[in-house]
Amino acid sequence: MTTYGQFCPVAKAMELLDERWTILVVRELLLGSRHFNELRRGVPKMSPALLTKRLRTLERAGVIRRSDVGGRSVYTLTEKGEELEEIVTALSAWGIRWIGELGDADLDPHLLMWDIHRSMPIERWPRRRAVVEFGFSDVVGKARSWWLVVSDGVPQVCDFDPGYGVDATVATDLRTLTEVWRGDIDWQNALAEQLITITAPTEVRREIPSWIGQSSTAAVPRPA
Repeated sequence: MTTYGQFCPVAKAMELLDERWTILVVRELLLGSRHFNELRRGVPKMSPALLTKRLRTLERAGVIRRSDVGGRSVYTLTEKGEELEEIVTALSAWGIRWIGELGDADLDPHLLMWDIHRSMPIERWPRRRAVVEFGFSDVVGKARSWWLVVSDGVPQVCDFDPGYGVDATVATDLRTLTEVWRGDIDWQNALAEQLITITAPTEVRREIPSWIGQSSTAAVPRPA
């Protein structure tokens, strides 16, 4: 752990929070991840060993608690940890407003699809089981194709064909869908400029943008 040797409260807080990945682990817990594998999906480039280490550090600091439920470890934020929500929300808004440029290394289909599946407006999906397939033209290998499945109000994201009938197919590139999700561009312009192509019956094709939506930070005002 970094030690600044200052009595300043900001310095003391950062001694815990500025280690790499720590605040992102907190973000995942705030977004509802409870199990180790769920946390891993929210920080896919973080090694399992480092995630374990960060969880232990946060537990010792009283930010999270670990309990055993049915033989599985469950991680939840304590009152101390929940107070970080305002900080994470403010960082998110500041980052989307002022740090807008995305490099190729920032694009990750695993994280994008995981984030979409847990944040999209489920209430707008049909009451029956519905499936949307995504194809990324610029991604090579298995991560090129993804499926979102909503059944009985429960969303799932799959990197393999779940074997159900597909209601719509969304064809695009990874950067475009990432920028739409972040709110850098909107669905209307992406479709008008044919950056995204939706193949589906007309009534379903019109609904796909509202099924998927955009992230919570998409509404944050940006500099002119």
